[in-house]
Amino acid sequence: MKSLYLRKNLHERKLRRMAAVFAAVLFSSAVATTWADALYLITGASETAIVLEDTSPVPDLSSQLINVTTGVRGYEITLAAGQTVNIRHNGAILSVQSKNETVSALLDRLHIVPSPLQMVAVDLAAPSVTLTVSSDITYYDTVVEEAPYSTRRVANPDMAAGSERVVQQGQKGLRTSLYEVVWSNGVQLSRQFVEELSSTAVEEVVEYGTAVQSVTRDDPLVNVVTNPDGSGTLYFQSGAVMHFSSVRSMTATAYTSGYDGVGTCTATGTTVRMGTVAVDKSVIPLGTKMYIVANGGVVYGTAVAEDTGMRGNKLDLYYETYNECIQFGRRGCTVYILE
Repeated sequence: MKSLYLRKNLHERKLRRMAAVFAAVLFSSAVATTWADALYLITGASETAIVLEDTSPVPDLSSQLINVTTGVRGYEITLAAGQTVNIRHNGAILSVQSKNETVSALLDRLHIVPSPLQMVAVDLAAPSVTLTVSSDITYYDTVVEEAPYSTRRVANPDMAAGSERVVQQGQKGLRTSLYEVVWSNGVQLSRQFVEELSSTAVEEVVEYGTAVQSVTRDDPLVNVVTNPDGSGTLYFQSGAVMHFSSVRSMTATAYTSGYDGVGTCTATGTTVRMGTVAVDKSVIPLGTKMYIVANGGVVYGTAVAEDTGMRGNKLDLYYETYNECIQFGRRGCTVYILE
């Protein structure tokens, strides 16, 4: 049987950068006939820490799991003389010094013989080697793998709703990931991602616009930010935003068609509807878009100056029914002049 020799000096120098290597090893009857079904999981060893006795072709030690055939073509680890070895078996921990012997010879010397479904986990990642003999073994595998880039979307209130732009291109990279691997009775039960330790992937950042020209009346206004020059931004519960150039305090009344000689056509030729507002065009030019909040928590919402007939700092708000007009009456209101 060919041998793998663990060079102690290399093991100590390379300890911090060891990558996990796993090998399933079936021993031949020449070593121990009762161990024919034992599965060996070798962890914590790097390519530089494991050296072959001869130049025969060997498995790729950089791969994460190596399945090695039975008999003389199997691989074994030889521990340096004086190497501290901690053995976990049947709920107890035994600490011994190796005698320049293989793992199987060490266990045989201590009369520890795995059953057909037990496994031996050989952990070479610490100054002292740890052997765990059990039918259930859990270990953590650190691997470097390709990492896709993630995408983060960021709201931009200065962009129109429905528009978007990429402000940072995403790039794939490599990530170092930690996986939990569970074996039981010689079978790998699961391999689950635990966490990402590091990554060279570059996140893609996409801005999307939230600025709108109008909102529904049932979309609550949740915040108003006013700039020193009187302009500002309205923020709504839906995430929509509207920018205003100025704010006015005005007095509002309400009207509807079919009463007091009011028809259905406005001074600008449009048909009256919710959102139609009559103004003094010398105060608020026709075509001006507004967002109106009346005293008493009454939200009229987005509106357009499309009709005339008012004098001074007053508005007349169109409602669909006469009853709504009566309920509204006359109120002070805050008028945000939209950009």
